Amino acid sequence: MIRLFGLDRTLLWLLAQLMSPWVRPKALPVDEAERLRGRGRRLLYVFERQSLTDLIAVALVCRQLGLPSPLRRFVLGAAREPRAALFLERRRGWIRKRPDRRVPARLVRVFSTAFSAGDSAVDLVPVSVFWGRSPRIESSWLRLMFSEDWTLAGPFRRLLSTLVNGRRTLVRFGEPSAIDEFAVADVEAARAARRAVRLMRVEFRTSRAAVLGPDLSHRRTVIAEVLRKRAVRAAVAAETRERNLTRREALGVARRYAYEIAADYSPRFVAFGAGMLTRVWNRLYDGVVVLHGERLELASGGAQVVYVPCHRSHMDYLLLSYVVYERGFAAPHIAAGINLNLPIIGRYLRKGGAFFLRRSFKGNPLYPTVFMTYLSVMMQRGHPIEYFIEGGRSRTGRLLSPKTGMLAMTLRSFLTDPSRPVVFVPVYFGYERLVEASTYVGELSGRPKEKETVAGLLRGLKVLRERFGRVYVSFGEPLPLAEHLDAHAPGWRADGRTTRPTWLPGAVDTLALTIQRRTNAAAALTPTALISLALLATPRQSMPESDLVRQLELYRRLAEHAPYARDIWCTPLAGEAMIAHGRELGMIETVPHALGAVVRFLGDHAILSAYYRNNILHAYALPSLIACAFLNNSAIRAEDVHRLAWRIYPYIAQELFLRWPEAALPAAVDGVLDTFAKLGLLEPSADRSLWRRPPTGSTEAVQLSLLAHATLEVIERYYLAIALLLRAGPDTISQDALESRCHLMASRMALLYELRSPEFFDRALFRQFLDLLRTREVIHTRPGGLLGYDQALLDVAADAQLVLSEQIRHSILQVTHG
Repeated sequence: MIRLFGLDRTLLWLLAQLMSPWVRPKALPVDEAERLRGRGRRLLYVFERQSLTDLIAVALVCRQLGLPSPLRRFVLGAAREPRAALFLERRRGWIRKRPDRRVPARLVRVFSTAFSAGDSAVDLVPVSVFWGRSPRIESSWLRLMFSEDWTLAGPFRRLLSTLVNGRRTLVRFGEPSAIDEFAVADVEAARAARRAVRLMRVEFRTSRAAVLGPDLSHRRTVIAEVLRKRAVRAAVAAETRERNLTRREALGVARRYAYEIAADYSPRFVAFGAGMLTRVWNRLYDGVVVLHGERLELASGGAQVVYVPCHRSHMDYLLLSYVVYERGFAAPHIAAGINLNLPIIGRYLRKGGAFFLRRSFKGNPLYPTVFMTYLSVMMQRGHPIEYFIEGGRSRTGRLLSPKTGMLAMTLRSFLTDPSRPVVFVPVYFGYERLVEASTYVGELSGRPKEKETVAGLLRGLKVLRERFGRVYVSFGEPLPLAEHLDAHAPGWRADGRTTRPTWLPGAVDTLALTIQRRTNAAAALTPTALISLALLATPRQSMPESDLVRQLELYRRLAEHAPYARDIWCTPLAGEAMIAHGRELGMIETVPHALGAVVRFLGDHAILSAYYRNNILHAYALPSLIACAFLNNSAIRAEDVHRLAWRIYPYIAQELFLRWPEAALPAAVDGVLDTFAKLGLLEPSADRSLWRRPPTGSTEAVQLSLLAHATLEVIERYYLAIALLLRAGPDTISQDALESRCHLMASRMALLYELRSPEFFDRALFRQFLDLLRTREVIHTRPGGLLGYDQALLDVAADAQLVLSEQIRHSILQVTHG
């Protein structure tokens, strides 16, 4: 189309006549035509980019307003130009056209002629053409796809935009500049033209921002800003020295990293995607339930919002962006693993706000510098950010130990400019059924993790034929970063703009733990999770229906009378309704029997049910631990209950991110005991110094036993590690060797006793337990890396005997002996 500029005015006039039926441009501002006519000067229209459709649109507007047409010849002295229009940016080349941003030769000729002939009664009029409204304003999907934005449109896209948005075209005339304003003594025509071009470009940017809003084309604006930052320039200089590169080559490497990382956020695509996701959610789920959504308002009041959700499923990315966008807030920019940067898919994820990071930054100092600078620039611009501090999706349903790299980068970025407050918003996802259920079942059964591929995504589309119940998106209590630093590093403001203070690692670790605890505090107790909690407490994962109803009602009453946290949400369904809901989802089945129906898991749900149970295990962890004390003891003193809780709580609190500090544990234990008394699960003595369980075989005793079994496997795992260390003896085994032995013995127990919990033999949990034993000085590391212990470990083992039955202890010792 650009080659048509060489045709004569007749053909251009004919094209204008052909376009006029569907192109109805409107001039802005409305009084500009009168003002331009009133100046009585010749007009030379200046366009930002070369475009035939823009030229004809302005010609149509000028005809409506009675202004000189840009298609007319422009005569200045003896010089005659073919049109009264020029373009600041042209396109050069035949196959791959490149932008030419040099000062237009035609403009230099006009200045030269005006200065030499003394005829400077000419106005340069910047004119911008916008095909369609801003993406934030447009409501029609078709018009939205082809509306104007900050990106450079190609000829084909411009043609489609002209056809679709021709009747919604805006032509904005900028402030005219007289040529004689640039006629300064001893100033050459070329230099004056360069000054005029700079002024015109500022005018174009101002006009575009006024019509479209700020430039959101990150690939063009953010990357340029990242590469200009001092930290990146220093890293590029170091790269030139270390790898013997030229500065141009090292800068090219940094630019490639930036393009690999950066999002390409498109408001048009986000608006389009929100409509598509509405249809997807309606097909997959029975509803998307948002809990504590008002916290979005509290967190967004002028602050930089960082969403830190738990990571259960690939749906997490889409769900959070969808919920935030539908509530009227900007969709966040999401940190995603580079494994999701798939062909075709990666491009659209970038347009939805995804920016990508590698799994490891080691061995390449330039890449982490570029990444951290990009994150800092995004925060300075106020874009909401989202990342998963667990690193990857949880295959067990529990929160994973946080990986603090992104948190540390966020905190360091905040320290460089603490004027803009930063608020972390924890988000909990609760799925009644997982879309990736079959994948997780395979991985938990020993199959290697599948890599993300386009073919795998296409195969996964078959899930659209299934129903997955409800999904709960619960927003936890916001955490202002400044308040956290005031509590854990009171002198942080005195450190100025230091980005690596000595207190930083400790502050980051406590920040991560606080976020995880607040995430758990916003959990949703769904019917599928409660059914899994009850059935997995039985030897064969099945129960009489009447017993299951009573147990589900007990869990609901515990959540009502002794809630784990104020933000916990529990299903309002009664026990019978929960079971009916589980049947509808294909999770359980009811087997008729003459003595009463029996409920059991259906198919592979027995394996995956541990996942749903682990989603909410923390909410019942403390009541379950206290119930464990009564498995082997019909009566126990209150002080012994407190001692057992104090002995075990620190380890399970670290594993499940429980919210109570150790100083608050006695009050929490007393509260649970009081609730047990109200529900008839325990009977206290008159002075409440002795607590007694109901008679063996009673309904309440069965309920208490089932509640205890929720965390019994955790205690068994701890006892296994202690038993192996005691069998090895002091100063004879290293921690690494003990971890390996624990993993092998636990996996053997899982096979022998058909344990359904994959975390039972998770080596990372054994490492975490042994690390905490060492931190609490229960065990010690001797010279040479061997583990030693003293009476403290023997006391822990003795208390375990109060909780674990002789049969369980014998089974564990038998496995360790083998």
